[in-house]
Amino acid sequence: MQYFPIFLDTTDLNCLVVGAGEVAARKVELLLKTSASITVVAPIVCDTVQAFAKEGKIKLINRAYGEADLSNQQMVFVATDNSELNTLIHDQARAQKILVNVVDNTPLCQFITPSIVDRAPITIAISSGGVAPVLLRYLRQKLESVIPHNVGLLGQFSNKFRGSVKRRFKSVTERRYFWEDVLEGDIAESVLQGNAQVAQQKFLTKLNATDTAKTRGEVYLVGAGPGDPDLLTFKALRLMQKADLVVYDRLVSPEILELVRRDAEKIYVGKAKSKHSVPQNEINDLLVKKALAGNRVVRLKGGDPFIFGRGGEELETLVEHGVRFQVVPGITAANGAASYAGIPLTHRDHAKSVVFATGHLQDNSINLNWQGLAQPDQTIVFYMGLTGLAIICEQLVKHGLANTTPIAMVQSATTTHQKVITGTFKDIQQKAEDAGIKPPALIIVGSVVSLHKKLNWRSDS
Repeated sequence: MQYFPIFLDTTDLNCLVVGAGEVAARKVELLLKTSASITVVAPIVCDTVQAFAKEGKIKLINRAYGEADLSNQQMVFVATDNSELNTLIHDQARAQKILVNVVDNTPLCQFITPSIVDRAPITIAISSGGVAPVLLRYLRQKLESVIPHNVGLLGQFSNKFRGSVKRRFKSVTERRYFWEDVLEGDIAESVLQGNAQVAQQKFLTKLNATDTAKTRGEVYLVGAGPGDPDLLTFKALRLMQKADLVVYDRLVSPEILELVRRDAEKIYVGKAKSKHSVPQNEINDLLVKKALAGNRVVRLKGGDPFIFGRGGEELETLVEHGVRFQVVPGITAANGAASYAGIPLTHRDHAKSVVFATGHLQDNSINLNWQGLAQPDQTIVFYMGLTGLAIICEQLVKHGLANTTPIAMVQSATTTHQKVITGTFKDIQQKAEDAGIKPPALIIVGSVVSLHKKLNWRSDS
């Protein structure tokens, strides 16, 4: 992140704009929405800037720029068509520790102006670091279409009762819970509809009726999916934004973790191959402890928590201790890997059933019902099977599958690092070694794998 996003208090800010053409006028219009004192200096002035000056909104100095114009200024916008002059002003401003922006010249911008959705007092600013202005306009249009036009009224309403809520609830957590209930319910809807009096009555009734006893905690067992953040469910995202604390696994991608509420505490309990950094019983106890302390805890698991995710074990512990919980299923790694590799898990011409199995090694063996797995017209998906690949191939052949049975390995499914290799029991081990396949990787066995080349819709895999 090259540009650090901040909102600057403009109450006593002096801002200089050098240049007075239409480009400069757009910057002046933006500054006029703030409390800054605006001075414009330029020998030639467009009609728009001239009108601002006549209305007394800005101070206009109708002459060429001089270094003395930087005196008492804290911010400078440079918008002339003279590149040498623009560079000179930039250097002079930086030497005096004045924030400077040279319009349409990102390398000479100490700060940049974002694309803004203005719903005062609510302001949403987005930026591409100066590299994609058209994309910014597109994103702004999207935001404008989903954010209520009257959302600023909610900001004013919240500010009006902020002190009352603070006096009523002593802890930050209790206050946040209360405000979330208000903003997600009919009180907020009344504000947005312009029924301020009705909203106020409902709000005061709720404020006086709310129990100030210790907040009850809750655990949200959330499936994060196979890696692509776009595959999260709406409910998963909503609960991730509400969490006080997130307990997450190794398979939760950084992109998904970025979607968690910024100030939520994050605790890593990931398990790597042949290494458990936090024993399962300690994870169970941690969830109970944090929930009983009044926290809303998101237990974030890669894939689906009920498919080789030990979600059931964790919930049993929560039940034993009387902790409330919700379960949000996720797209399991098998579904994600197969879909993004163009391998349908079932197909009328290839497989009439599918089975999920763990390929986890224990004492250098895999204890599975191999006879039940090695069935014709069946797809088998092995989780955690990379280390045991040789045993998987050997046992399936031993129990009746042909040595030429198609098999695929999908590494880092659904992410930008996805890698897919296909082969047969005869050559898949060598192909996996040559391709440098590493965990996390799933193994798909069956005739459906032969459809990969035909149905693969991702050119990067």
